[in-house]
Amino acid sequence: MHINKGLLECDFGDWTGEKLSLLMKKSEWSTVQRAPSTFRFPNGESFTEMQTRMVTALDGIRAAHPGGVVVCVSHADPIKAAVAHAMGTHLDLFQRIVIGTCSVSAIAYSSHGPIVLTVNSTGGSLADLRPS
Repeated sequence: MHINKGLLECDFGDWTGEKLSLLMKKSEWSTVQRAPSTFRFPNGESFTEMQTRMVTALDGIRAAHPGGVVVCVSHADPIKAAVAHAMGTHLDLFQRIVIGTCSVSAIAYSSHGPIVLTVNSTGGSLADLRPS
């Protein structure tokens, strides 16, 4: 096992540890939901920085394991950001992606670009994830 800091959760800054029910009442909450690419957490990270960090980490992991299969573990927002990037979806739409606890999302990378094999899967066999 190797810990890659690029796969860490978003740095929520001053919002870290706050109750979601309280954060949802903040005026900034609508920006977090509708235009996350424009938002930076107070004394924390922006969603754009988090996505760049996550994608850069995944690129480094892929380069270190050419042709290999690698399992990476992270949190919902970084995974959603990576999936959105692989799908060519703008970061402002990443909140439409659901990532549940202990779910599996799989991306295959080739010379033709990424292929999203599954998102938020909680059943079935991992062997089914091989691209055709």
